[in-house]
Amino acid sequence: MIIVMHKAATQADIDRVTKLIRSKGLQEHVSRGEERIIIGAIGDERVFNPTEFERLPQVEKAIHIVTGWRIISREVQTHNTVITVRGVAFGNGNTLQAAYCSGDIPPQLSEHISAVLTDPFRLSDNPYANPEPEETHESSSLQRQCRDIRQQNKIVIVRIRDSRHIQAALDEQADILLLGGELLANRHILQEIGSLNIPAVICKDKHHTVRDWLLAAEQTVLRGNPHIILGEAGTLSSNSRRLRLDTDAIVQAKKLCHLPVLADISRLNHRYMDTDTLQRLAQAAGADIIVS
Repeated sequence: MIIVMHKAATQADIDRVTKLIRSKGLQEHVSRGEERIIIGAIGDERVFNPTEFERLPQVEKAIHIVTGWRIISREVQTHNTVITVRGVAFGNGNTLQAAYCSGDIPPQLSEHISAVLTDPFRLSDNPYANPEPEETHESSSLQRQCRDIRQQNKIVIVRIRDSRHIQAALDEQADILLLGGELLANRHILQEIGSLNIPAVICKDKHHTVRDWLLAAEQTVLRGNPHIILGEAGTLSSNSRRLRLDTDAIVQAKKLCHLPVLADISRLNHRYMDTDTLQRLAQAAGADIIVS
């Protein structure tokens, strides 16, 4: 259940709500927004009648949530969450462009590019292609890429492939962390990201449903990090072996939750679907950031 309180609610008003939540054996999660205060009752909400809360001072409404996500739900917050990173706003209605760079950063990125997604921890497909120790190679690559991106005044997005990569990215002052779809079910790393105060992209993999995606984002936000972006990088295609952009998932996610969405189309183009077409599809679906 979600309890929506007026912005003018005092601590005493909030305490009355949390006391009632705890009296039924549930836990509360308090989120203070610019316009309202949202309190989530975590547990079996069937023990409550919404009118129990709506009788309390400064409570606007109480809502039963039938889905598994509460804090990120459109029922709680109808307007889009806007995440601002070094003056760049993600989710304010403008579609931003980002570039994917797996190796050296181009010396002159386009002025239309707001951010760069880098993947210094990617393992080569060639088992013989690692001439230097892995940690040394990763560290030097990450350091060089972050430096070169910042010099061009672009937002630095670093893809994380393991929990040990988080601190390395933070040490190099990454602006945004991106968790690939292979980490969506990794509760440990989601909780670790949730305990940080840094924007993070939670990607779904090709076999995940929108429900899996939103539940992972909800779990991360519940740990205390509200700066979460949903990431889509392709799903299984019914008529070819290639991955396709999951426009249905982007549209559904935008309708069900208020978080920004990133669409990574950098590896989805093929002979029948060029990058320009993918760009238009992602933008039409509602993506806030498009990586190409």
